[in-house]
Amino acid sequence: MPRRRKHRLVVAGLSSLALGLVLAGGWSVHLGLSVREHLEATRDALLRLRTARLGAPGDPLGVTIADARRHAEQARRLTGGPDWALLTHVPFAGDAATTIRGLSEAAAELTDVLAGVQHVAAPLMPGGGALAGGDQNRTLQVLDALAPALDRAVVRIAAARSRLARTPARTGLDVVDRARDTMVRETGRVQGWAGAAANVAALAPPMLGRDGPRRYFLAFQTNAEARGTGGLVGAYGILTADRGRLGIARLSADNGLASGSKPVVDHGPRFLARYGPGATSMLSVSNLSPHFPYAASTWAGLWQRQTGRTVDGAIATDPVGLARVLEIIGPVRLPGGETVTAGNVVDLTERAAYERYPDPADRKKYLMRIAGAVSEALIGANPEPARLLPVLSRLVAERRIQIWNRREDEERRLAATPLGGVLPERPGPYAALVVNNSAGTKLDYYLGRSLTYELGPCRPDGKRPATVRFALANDVPRGHLPGYVTDRLDSPGKAHVPGSNLLWVSLYGAVGAEATGMRVDGRSSGFYTEYERSHPVFSSVLEFAPRQTRTVELDLLEPYTAAAPVVPVQPLVRPQETVIRRNDEGCPVR
Repeated sequence: MPRRRKHRLVVAGLSSLALGLVLAGGWSVHLGLSVREHLEATRDALLRLRTARLGAPGDPLGVTIADARRHAEQARRLTGGPDWALLTHVPFAGDAATTIRGLSEAAAELTDVLAGVQHVAAPLMPGGGALAGGDQNRTLQVLDALAPALDRAVVRIAAARSRLARTPARTGLDVVDRARDTMVRETGRVQGWAGAAANVAALAPPMLGRDGPRRYFLAFQTNAEARGTGGLVGAYGILTADRGRLGIARLSADNGLASGSKPVVDHGPRFLARYGPGATSMLSVSNLSPHFPYAASTWAGLWQRQTGRTVDGAIATDPVGLARVLEIIGPVRLPGGETVTAGNVVDLTERAAYERYPDPADRKKYLMRIAGAVSEALIGANPEPARLLPVLSRLVAERRIQIWNRREDEERRLAATPLGGVLPERPGPYAALVVNNSAGTKLDYYLGRSLTYELGPCRPDGKRPATVRFALANDVPRGHLPGYVTDRLDSPGKAHVPGSNLLWVSLYGAVGAEATGMRVDGRSSGFYTEYERSHPVFSSVLEFAPRQTRTVELDLLEPYTAAAPVVPVQPLVRPQETVIRRNDEGCPVR
């Protein structure tokens, strides 16, 4: 080999090695160093957004976003030129240079989107004049303006994330790989937040009566007696909305809505076969299904049958939801002086009330006073969005508030969000544990739940085995409990140990899944399979002694899809402990 050519190869090799070392060690050459500094400055500015407040003196949120945008744009400019393009073709370092360019482009796009949304959102925040001043009409106008900006933001963030996801994931440089993984994950989260905000901005103005008064059936569920959507409807009212002004009317206990024998809505033959005719004619069993629109449309029908009037939708919450609301508005005082707080409202409504009021009529009146006081306080409150939004996000994530809308266009948008409480029909790994109290007890206040979903390796036929293991614990305390809490209404003529319970237990599997076996407490057990909204539902009725924990294992065979596993959690009093494990051996590379 000619000496000069050999020398050039050595130099090129050394240059490639040097570049790799430069990139791994902090990009110490001028170009790489500048890109690194701008990306780090962008990262630091975005981290400061967590504590910055829009509308505060000096508008620190706006200043911080502008700072992040400036640095990100500089990083994009530096990596978008011909010098950096040359680096992407250098052996050993080309993948890292490509990914760094992708990171710069994603950061610039993200910060540009945030700047645009911040500009439109500024009037909503304290000092902006809309929510801060209590001007409901102005708030609705700002939300109307914000909705298209947020819709555009979702599209742009999704596109930027998709482009970044196509860059090399394993460049040989851990610092670059970690940065890429973090950016892909974080842009996904921001995309989710932007999507949720876009839905709120689009739905809130019409639903709050921008175009005329709206009326909603408002259901208060008690999780002490489990139902598919959360709990038995213990009280209800009518929420009115007119140009942003809210009101509560006709607050009543559950027995204020008469039952009948004729269904008020038709959910189809599979629903009828699984839940029976009472689920569409009686309030007490109207929400056995976890699919919230079924329950909500039934409530609307029951209300129309009794009053002759229609509602525009339905909203449900529970005592845990009331606790979240009290985190925003602070304690409320009941007539007589008792104080209800975020810390005591769940215990008061789901345990203490049964001890305090042996007469169910007195207890219902007490619960109505609490529901009314919290509702009126919320309507009269004017919380800052900086305090309101995190709590509302948690409410929605935990399904402590669920909403159905009679108007098809609005319901379509709601159904695509956690607010809609929809049992989705799309394929993908899925495991949802749903329990319904079959005993008429109020013992589900003490119910503990845990679930593990294990996805096995893929088979050549396109299927994969899965196992769902869950445990249910009847953690009823020792000692006396009121008869109203422990009485068994399923078989009143039979003697039962006080504190025993009976649960209708169902596991909603992935679309197309088959169950190959079930074990209860380690022993083979029978079960039956039904279908709801394309999902197979594997069910059994289990008896629980006081303080007994029962375990169930289901062996499944599921069709493979690249979708992430979904494990919705039924909103009961105690949280469910959930573990997901997956073995993707043999599965197609995504």
